[in-house]
Parts: sequence; C-alpha cells; structure tokens
Amino acid sequence: MKNLVQQPQPFDLVGDPVQIAGAGSGFEATLDWRVHDGHDERTGFVTVGGGTGEHGQFQIAAAIGDAAFQLDRLFVEIFETSARDGAEINKVIVPVIYGPRIVANYVGYRLHVVEAGDTLSKIARDAYGDAGLYQRIARANPQLISDPDLIVVGQELKVPIGA
Repeated sequence: MKNLVQQPQPFDLVGDPVQIAGAGSGFEATLDWRVHDGHDERTGFVTVGGGTGEHGQFQIAAAIGDAAFQLDRLFVEIFETSARDGAEINKVIVPVIYGPRIVANYVGYRLHVVEAGDTLSKIARDAYGDAGLYQRIARANPQLISDPDLIVVGQELKVPIGA
C-alpha cells in the first residue's frame, strides 16, 4: 500500500491549521509533510505504524499561519525521506485552496447549490452584502469556475465565510 491522504481532498477549501489525515508507512515509522505555494512552505513530520514497512493512520494539524503564502492554491505533500539518498519517495500531493487568502478571519464555508437565475454577484450579495465580492466565490472554486459569468444550475459552490 502506498501512502494515502484522505484529508484534505483535492481542491478542498482549508484554513489554519490544515488538517491532514491518512495512512502510510515511512522509514523508521516517520512520514514528512509539507504545505507550500511555491513561494513559502511549512514542514514537519509524523510517526506512523511500528517501523519501516508497517502502515498506520496519521493525523496532523499543520499550523501554517505565519507563512507568507502569495497564492490561494496550496499543495499538501506527504512523503518518506529515503534512508539511502535522502530523496523524497512515495510522495502524495494534494492541491487545496487556502481560505484565509480569500476572506479575512476565515472560519469555514457554506455550500450553495446553483439555481436557475443565480449569478455569482447575487450569491455574493446574499453572502457578503456586496455583489462586487463575487471574486471570492470564484477564487474558492477554481476547478468549477473558469469564467465568473458562467455558472451552471446544480453546481455546488463553496462560499468562504469570515468571522
């Protein structure tokens, strides 16, 4: 069995700390983790299983609040460090969206199922009291929204919410 990340899932909207969970095995029962945007990163490790070759569950609350991330999209990585040459092996990479870059004091999101007549501006007005903040919703859903003028009935959009 390879390393497995069960949380977060691809394109999940995450906050700080980033909750990372799954199952894996690492050299001397250690897996490394990294959260980055290509400009800054936070790293650490977690113990899994009883030793090399044994799999166990892991859960990490990866505190990243002091990182100087420049992008909404982050990458969560879990990997082993090779005892042979220090290479990163059995790596799993999960792209996520970082809510605090989109909404100040990010606390979570609401799900909105697009209905006939909805626009991002209307959804933003209902959520934030300002139709001009529709870009927040577009940024939180890049895998669904490539053009803010084109949303589809039935789409389930994440609407990021701040305190």
